[in-house]
Amino acid sequence: MNAPTRLAAYGAGLAVVLTGGLILGDRTDLGDVEAAPAGHSTHSDEQEDTMSTSNVELPGGLQVSQGGYTLALADRTSDPGAQQVSFRIIGPDDQPVTEYDVAHEKQLHLIAVRRDFAGFQHVHPSLDVATGTWSVDLDLALGSWRVFADFVPHGGEGLTLGSDLLVAGDPGRQAPPGPSRTATVDGYTVAVTGELAAGEHVMLEFEVTKDGEPVTDLQPYLGAYGHLVALREGDLAYLHVHPGGEPGDGVTEPGPLVEFSATAPSAGRYHLFLDFKVDGVVHTASFTLDAGTGSGDVTDQSGGSEDEGGDHGSEDHAH
Repeated sequence: MNAPTRLAAYGAGLAVVLTGGLILGDRTDLGDVEAAPAGHSTHSDEQEDTMSTSNVELPGGLQVSQGGYTLALADRTSDPGAQQVSFRIIGPDDQPVTEYDVAHEKQLHLIAVRRDFAGFQHVHPSLDVATGTWSVDLDLALGSWRVFADFVPHGGEGLTLGSDLLVAGDPGRQAPPGPSRTATVDGYTVAVTGELAAGEHVMLEFEVTKDGEPVTDLQPYLGAYGHLVALREGDLAYLHVHPGGEPGDGVTEPGPLVEFSATAPSAGRYHLFLDFKVDGVVHTASFTLDAGTGSGDVTDQSGGSEDEGGDHGSEDHAH
């Protein structure tokens, strides 16, 4: 879909997802959800996950429905504080999905990020197989949150679906953090080297130290020595990331360096959240990197996502 067409659709009152997917209202007994955008599905020969006018793959996390699967939050509004969040994944047969393949040691990963990046949580809900309902406790501050479900339906392809969750109250306007390559968390200092470039595979290297000394006793977490989530500022599209090596492969050391290969879908600013585990405790370090224009730039950066009817302007997923 070209820019004039996309603007015309927006003017007509339709919500536009990053590359032109239209979101329509629907309802389940778990609450309001958006219907599957036309033309989007899983990676298969029969169904394409790309724009109709190009072969560009849509980044993860921008859609509530994809490939016949829908992320259905029980409630898309919440009170602040510790709250239980429940949801179901509705399958192509309009029934809750109850069978999942394990990916990165879990059947489903749930990521909750406040749209100004002031809050981040990576949790693993519990599944009530009888009803297909996932439930987990989140600590929610005031503001607009994006919730991502990362999962592999049994026998299918991996998906990252996203939906907005509004926590009632006015948090005040906060600007997202500026560029930062060093983070300090719980006494640990983590520095990242490497440059993001649109449409190009690059290596990002994170070095973990404490009191100026390298940390060499990182513990496996979700099958690796680090887990990385990266989100594009503006629409919270997922950056596609994979860890370099794995524990026990005879090559990968348990620190101080943790490597990831990354491909940014476009030039723009990205917010990165690195989980690493030491002495049985998981720590999360956050960074902000700018991606330059590369030779393989595949899509324009979006300045805002309105797939859920909100007035905010803020996957691929990273492991």
